[in-house]
Amino acid sequence: MLVDNGVNGDSRVQKAARSAAEAGWEVILLGRSPVAEERTWQLGQAQVRLLSMSNPLARRRHEFRRSWLRWPLAYPPNGVARHRQQSVKAWQADLAVRGAQLAVADPATPRLRLRRQALRVEQLAVRLTRTWVSGRHWMLTQARVRRRFRHPWDRAYTLFWQTLKGDGAWRRLEPGLWDYELAYGPVVDELRPDLVHANDFRMLGVAARAKVRAAADGRDIQVVWDAHEFLPGLKPWQDNARWLPAHRAHEREYAPYADAVVTVSDGLAELLVREHGLVDTPEVVLNAPAAGSEDLDPDAPVPDLRAGCGIGPDVPLLVYSGAAARQRGLDIMVEALPQLPGVHAALVVNRPNGPYMAKVRATAARLGVADRVHVLPYVAHWQVVPFLAGADAGIIPIHHWPNHEIALITKFFEYSHARLPLVVSDVKTMADTVRSTGQGEVFRAEDVADYVRAVTAVLAEPDRYWAAYDRPGLLESWTWEAQAEVLDAVYRRLLSGSASATGRAGEPAAAPEGPLPAVEVVP
Repeated sequence: MLVDNGVNGDSRVQKAARSAAEAGWEVILLGRSPVAEERTWQLGQAQVRLLSMSNPLARRRHEFRRSWLRWPLAYPPNGVARHRQQSVKAWQADLAVRGAQLAVADPATPRLRLRRQALRVEQLAVRLTRTWVSGRHWMLTQARVRRRFRHPWDRAYTLFWQTLKGDGAWRRLEPGLWDYELAYGPVVDELRPDLVHANDFRMLGVAARAKVRAAADGRDIQVVWDAHEFLPGLKPWQDNARWLPAHRAHEREYAPYADAVVTVSDGLAELLVREHGLVDTPEVVLNAPAAGSEDLDPDAPVPDLRAGCGIGPDVPLLVYSGAAARQRGLDIMVEALPQLPGVHAALVVNRPNGPYMAKVRATAARLGVADRVHVLPYVAHWQVVPFLAGADAGIIPIHHWPNHEIALITKFFEYSHARLPLVVSDVKTMADTVRSTGQGEVFRAEDVADYVRAVTAVLAEPDRYWAAYDRPGLLESWTWEAQAEVLDAVYRRLLSGSASATGRAGEPAAAPEGPLPAVEVVP
């Protein structure tokens, strides 16, 4: 398996690797190391290898050049700006210490008055230097930000290469995709897998190119593409005109090489069929938690959510668990607290000290509710459900984005297995499900008053929502064990030679005899 991240924090990939290994497949999960050296560990019976990957191609060429005409005094984009800023700060720190020394010096010290005058001159010099350095740094910043998403030149450049190269334009628009190929490709070739499970759009190209090279070498590699997102519906991860068109072109070029496609929801499966002309509808593998998760590491105690917040069992507690970003809607949980006396909010996020969470904390302080907002880090994926069970309600306040409308996301299933009443925004699939099951309340996205209404309802009558989880078969169908059977059937079908290209090919075939082949999963 190949994934474009460090594996930790990606529960879907971890569960897929672990369950495939438990089913008898030889699984090697390749990820990207966050440091310069390679890292290796075991995930159950699966081997995890994090590869060292440099990414010089991720920077666009103009980021290496100065903008002489528009910002002639800007520092060159080579790191010297930060060096100069730090140097000036060091100079100021030195002057502060020297000033303190002269302030307490013996009046009889030789040339004391002259030294104090010299210090004042130097203090004036450092202020002027700081102004000069700050101005040049500001110009460098402007030169960078003005080349972002709506810059006419970026749009023209994108259109030019799209017209000239078609789907091959990604090679010019997003050459950083080659950094993944150069890091992962040789390792895949060395491992000589029978099947590569490529999770999401970046790794699809790595898997497809490995398939082509293997064919030239007389070997056959089956490619499973695990589409986590609908790429055209994504908010671009970089603020420029090139990112989304480039990745869509890359995905279109390599989608035909997939021997089977799996995805996270029926809605996304239908969109992928239309987007790529797939022969058959992709299999759906939900982002469900493992029912037997407590057995994965019995020696690791589950952290206590309420203890982490510093509150007792009788304090009303709302929890959000997931990525921290504006489109995830965390702001509304803080903005509503003045209208929810005594209620606390726990935000379990991937980057507790990131810039977005700094803004959330600032909002909480401004509204006077900072003592009721608790920001906590992720726990191990097998601890998530019992950890979240300490809350009174699970919150999914995401905004209206195409990908948010079409799937039941991971936290939906995690909250459900924690048997929490849910409060979800009115994104289509989740809102329809919650209304159908009766396990929570739906509110209008980004509407604070309606959010307060929904929260008040679930806190006032929790028994009504808990009862929904007693429906026979509901939670059983929302387990990773059930999803792992679907994935295992896809693997077996492909390696029995009965699969059609790019899609589903009938019912699962009998498993091949003898040891199961090696599987490499690429998220």
